[in-house]
Amino acid sequence: MLRYTATRLLMMIPTLLGITVISFTVMHLAPGDPVNYILDANPKASQTARARLRELYGLDKPIHVQYWNWLKSLARFDLGLSFAPDRRPVRDKIVERLPVTLALNVFSLAIILALSLPLGLVAAVRAGGLFDRGSTVFVFVCFAAPSFWIALLGMYLFGVRLGWLPISGLTSLDHGSMTEFGKLCDLARHLAMPVLISSLGGLAGISRYLRSNMLEIIRQDFLTTARAKGLSERTVIVKHALRNALIPVITILGLSVPGLVGGSVIMESIYAIPGLGQLFYASVMGRDYPVVMGGLVMGAVLTLAGNLLADLGYAAADPRVRDAAFK
Repeated sequence: MLRYTATRLLMMIPTLLGITVISFTVMHLAPGDPVNYILDANPKASQTARARLRELYGLDKPIHVQYWNWLKSLARFDLGLSFAPDRRPVRDKIVERLPVTLALNVFSLAIILALSLPLGLVAAVRAGGLFDRGSTVFVFVCFAAPSFWIALLGMYLFGVRLGWLPISGLTSLDHGSMTEFGKLCDLARHLAMPVLISSLGGLAGISRYLRSNMLEIIRQDFLTTARAKGLSERTVIVKHALRNALIPVITILGLSVPGLVGGSVIMESIYAIPGLGQLFYASVMGRDYPVVMGGLVMGAVLTLAGNLLADLGYAAADPRVRDAAFK
């Protein structure tokens, strides 16, 4: 298993370099210029001021020189300085907002796993029954409905009409005067609606994948053999059928790792939550290249890490995958 993991890690290095080259090139070829974006609001800005600003940002050099300088900084784990007027380090901006986005998406993923696995399992075991038909309607409605539309409905119902939950921000105005327990409850109230609504799409997808895989595996001969050996139905379903049905679900979970950081742009924008999704969106609109590249690198690393976790999950669930890698 250690050899398998080391091989996968070495393969990630050239892939990551290729992703950064393509991302850096496409970003600089996109319409718009950071200097023009900053100085367009000042009609008195001279061409000399524009040239000095381009030199300050390093935009006066050829693109391959800019990439090489950025890559050398990345090798030192330095993502550079933001093009925004505050000129703060990109790493500080990301670290500042990372806990909020992680909390939002980790809680969402936990809810998805806690509900989708039993939902898909029971729906497959009772295929064609009332529970199966009802859950199918529910998950397809959740999957088809746009998340921003459900978010707006939730704001109107639970925030405006019923007044149960706050509709924006991360804390209340009097958050600083609360006790520690009160601060925790206030934070939970603000995150409750975004977390629940962002869970609906993933809940629908994973439960349907698991149900489909379970229906196919239940018909396999090895389960008939297991029953013939006298194993209980619970053992046959949970220990043998579910373990094999989880392999495609592992892929989905591995690919969901990047979404833990960058997949909450819609929720963070609608509910005014100061997370990474909101930061990256504002950086793209403001042509803040260092912050955009920092987000892309983070997304690329997390995507590769998600693929690695999926591969390791494959190898753990099915040793044939690990053995085939070295034949």
